[in-house]
Amino acid sequence: MEINNKRATFDYFLSARLTAGIVLVGTEIKSIREGKASLADSYCMFIGEELWVKNMQISAYRLGNFYNHEVKRDRKLLLTKRELRKFHRAVKETGYTIVPIRIFIDENGFAKMEIALARGKKSYDKRQTMKENDAKREMREEKYQ
Repeated sequence: MEINNKRATFDYFLSARLTAGIVLVGTEIKSIREGKASLADSYCMFIGEELWVKNMQISAYRLGNFYNHEVKRDRKLLLTKRELRKFHRAVKETGYTIVPIRIFIDENGFAKMEIALARGKKSYDKRQTMKENDAKREMREEKYQ
């Protein structure tokens, strides 16, 4: 199971990437395993010394009753102190932001989130990206015809 953030590569230049654990409660892991999560409009921010993901939506579990979780709550990310310091320094000094790229289930059954340092694209950069994607798509279509 893998949930991707397609807007992130369109809106940002991505640089350093890390894999972080997510603190989940109740039925959230079951919803993620069903693919009922969305990273659209989500972002990461530091609160004190901890990194939190905001605006990530994990839909309510269909078989859950009153034990269901809140759909859009802030979730803590688990990183080492060294990784946290590196990202905190980059966000503070150089104008980067931290964007979630994808959620996946690792081989041990734990939900993980891949995050990246990102710098925003200008509109002309987005147009260039669209041209490159169109060219790649046309080349693939020609190859299979």
